[in-house]
Amino acid sequence: MPPVVSIVGKSGTGKTTFLEKLIREIISRGYKVATIKHSHHAINFDQPDKDSWRHAKAGAAATMVSSTSEIQIIKPVTQELTIDQLVHQLGEDYDLILTEGFSRGNAPKIEIHRKEGGPLLENIEPLAIVTNEPLQTEAKQFAMDDIKGVADLIEGIFLKPNREQVTLYVNGESIPLSIFPRQIIINILLAMANSLKGVKEVDHLEYRYRKVSEKL
Repeated sequence: MPPVVSIVGKSGTGKTTFLEKLIREIISRGYKVATIKHSHHAINFDQPDKDSWRHAKAGAAATMVSSTSEIQIIKPVTQELTIDQLVHQLGEDYDLILTEGFSRGNAPKIEIHRKEGGPLLENIEPLAIVTNEPLQTEAKQFAMDDIKGVADLIEGIFLKPNREQVTLYVNGESIPLSIFPRQIIINILLAMANSLKGVKEVDHLEYRYRKVSEKL
């Protein structure tokens, strides 16, 4: 799974503005970045009477709208998904995923803090804090305009050491892998793929298994 870093903070602290600048900086270094935005409100991707809306209302489990420049997916869920589950839906083809929000999620967090916004968020231990005032905290601190410094931190911890990604999902949940089983999986899958006729150098490999239950 690509590394995930959550940009968190109270409303009005400038999370979106900071995230926009951070995305541009990391992309300028040659990395491919995806984002996930957390919302407390229902999401409306389409309008009533449009074809995709009618597909969804007819009972389709998921609906994808495709054009020459983009795709949108409408997929109802029975409960809010975790960050790992959202990343699974988004896919693996990224060097880094940045989220806006998810202060209760399990991803490493960088908090955006302004003096006028009151105290820091409670019950989190941020990797770093972007702040307009000095704070008594063990977390590394950056000025509000130090985009390069934050990008250096993310690159040094999550990007440069992570050039080979292996993810195992079981029943939709990401399973942590230590070095030994991770290397076994890499060796077995690469050996299988390289033994197949017509396969050239492998730099991306997906294997999926789904057991379909018999219907009575």
